[in-house]
Amino acid sequence: MTEIPEHLLKRAQAARDQAAAQAGAASPSSSDASAADPRIPAHLLERSKAAKDKTGGAQVAVAEKVGALVGAAPVAAGLPIGAGPGGHTQRLLTVVKSGSIQDVKATPVDKVHTWPHLLAVEFVAAVACTAFLFFVAIFVNAPLLQLANPNQTPNPSKAPWYFLGLQELLTMFHPMVAGVTIPGVALFALILAPFIDKNPSNKPEDRKFATSIMTIHLMFWAVLVIIGSFFRGPGFNFVFPWRDGLFFEL
Repeated sequence: MTEIPEHLLKRAQAARDQAAAQAGAASPSSSDASAADPRIPAHLLERSKAAKDKTGGAQVAVAEKVGALVGAAPVAAGLPIGAGPGGHTQRLLTVVKSGSIQDVKATPVDKVHTWPHLLAVEFVAAVACTAFLFFVAIFVNAPLLQLANPNQTPNPSKAPWYFLGLQELLTMFHPMVAGVTIPGVALFALILAPFIDKNPSNKPEDRKFATSIMTIHLMFWAVLVIIGSFFRGPGFNFVFPWRDGLFFEL
């Protein structure tokens, strides 16, 4: 059996003493008031007195038995046998440390609010990129060519590098297929990818379908841009840059 701490025993003993003192001080006054009150019939007063005497004798008998078995505390007037602080009849089984029943492990959270967690970071990144480009533009001139001459078309005439993939497709397919069908199908496939692959995992090894689709898209477009930039010469014919030169300008 767990030993009861000493401070709890002292607190219980002090509460019992206080309750006994209050009961002893209040008993004569209450009995006198009851006897002096003419509104209470005499037979009810006698019945109440007999019941109190009978209850007191029973409490003493029970206290003797409990004291012989478990060493119960002395009987306080007006309190049940074995009452604790404040007259409570609960028994203290053991003392449990407050930290032993508390769950201190943090629950992992994989979702956060868009504002301010995401948008604040994106705003700071946008400001940093803008400031970087601003200071670079002060010291580095843009790679612009001379004024365009409407009477002389450059050969080869190439689109900006981010459109060279489409220009390369125009050399292989019909303009309707190269400019509308293939880009439209690619964009539509990328739109449907999240609805086809509904795997909630954030690990790349668990997202093989999404990773494969994005890899094919990037490699397809990167190869077309590289061919259009470095392997197309005058007349947009296929050339080798290490033999015929580089026909590409930013």
